Amino acid sequence: MLDDSQERIIQAAHRLAQGRLVAFPTETVYGLGADAENPQAVARIYAAKQRPANHPVIVHLSPDTDPAYWAASVPHQAHLLMAAFWPGPLTLILPRAAHIPDVVSGGQASIGLRCPAHPVAQAMLHVFASLKPHGYGGVAAPSANQFGHVSPTRADHVRAEFPLLDEQALMVLEGGESQVGIESTILDLSRLDQGVGPTLLRPGHISILQLAEILGDLPAQPDAAAPRVSGSLKAHYAPHTPVSLTNARTMSEWTHLISRLARQTGFDSGSVAPAAPPAARLAAVVLGAAPGMAPAGLDWVVLPDDPVAYAHRLYALLRDLDAAGYDRIVLQRPPVDPVWQGVNDRIARAAAAFSDTTA
Repeated sequence: MLDDSQERIIQAAHRLAQGRLVAFPTETVYGLGADAENPQAVARIYAAKQRPANHPVIVHLSPDTDPAYWAASVPHQAHLLMAAFWPGPLTLILPRAAHIPDVVSGGQASIGLRCPAHPVAQAMLHVFASLKPHGYGGVAAPSANQFGHVSPTRADHVRAEFPLLDEQALMVLEGGESQVGIESTILDLSRLDQGVGPTLLRPGHISILQLAEILGDLPAQPDAAAPRVSGSLKAHYAPHTPVSLTNARTMSEWTHLISRLARQTGFDSGSVAPAAPPAARLAAVVLGAAPGMAPAGLDWVVLPDDPVAYAHRLYALLRDLDAAGYDRIVLQRPPVDPVWQGVNDRIARAAAAFSDTTA
């Protein structure tokens, strides 16, 4: 099923209005949603994900919603960025309006707002807003997975994350595979009145160069006083299988690396001597006892050399490798380039969940 029916979308909106949880597709990843103005409902997100209470969530808005209802102020820069990138994978951090519960921002005075581009998400948000007496409806939604794990890019990923929650406890809307595949870019505009300019808090599909084209200057990097945001912990987005990163490119570098990792994973290094790696700019190697590998204990995975295609594939690939039962995943580092910043951020945080992050 690619997109869910209008009947189920309406049903999902009513469930949100009742304070219940709904998982829904966006163009980035699937979100675990609740009524952003209902603290008890938002608390259910934190409980389901086992998410720390001080870790903010993002409020998703319909394209026809006025963000000024949610933010104490909406600066000129925000309007420029909304016009350029909304609906789309850009979250803006703004000063939170006083009447919005601080549970969505982890107790902070800021709020993260995003307008998703996925048609199922937009339809659900529109119906949900129509059920509100004031006509404004925002859905607080982090990624629909256990905290720190790989974000879901398909509905079946969500169900696998919450096997104890049936359709009554968690309705999951279908929307096909997420087009972008990694979480939104997050830009802080909440401190402009303090003299702190736009600050990039999380890279994503919308690059720092694209932001600079609209803002007229490059956003700053995070400082110690920057707001806490989703996905900012050092270790995040991690599969269960240990991940390492490598700069290996030549055959000799791969041979040395694989021999060392083979010994660590209990294989005879001679039995996993690699054939030539795939003729691709980027690749990964996986070791372990998964069936169907050639030679035994070793398999290659070819990855796209385009950052958009790589991001689209990344999380589904990590989940597939988890399911296959490998013992180790080693990813070649992509280029250090602004267009790769979102991908490099995600794989670095995935590897940081394990002690040996460099192969």
